[in-house]
Amino acid sequence: MSLTINIYYTGKDGSARKFAEEMVSNGVVDRVRSEEGNEKYEYFFPMNDSETVLLIDRWKNQEALDIHHKSPMMKEIADLRDKYHLHMRVEQFVDKQ
Repeated sequence: MSLTINIYYTGKDGSARKFAEEMVSNGVVDRVRSEEGNEKYEYFFPMNDSETVLLIDRWKNQEALDIHHKSPMMKEIADLRDKYHLHMRVEQFVDKQ
């Protein structure tokens, strides 16, 4: 079973893209990708909405996701989200294969 989480970060004046760029440049993205159970952590930029960034976050199972949510990185991510004044919309999908 895998879990896929789509997180839409929306801001103003390019702040969502700046958030994603800082997540990459400060190494948070690489650290998340190296966590046990992470299968994907990629940002995408919707063509029809320049103020939104889509994160596709995929985990091996709920336990791996729970461990990630308890990690110190979550505070870093939340602090950056606050810094850029972003709003989030979350979708979660379960692949039962």
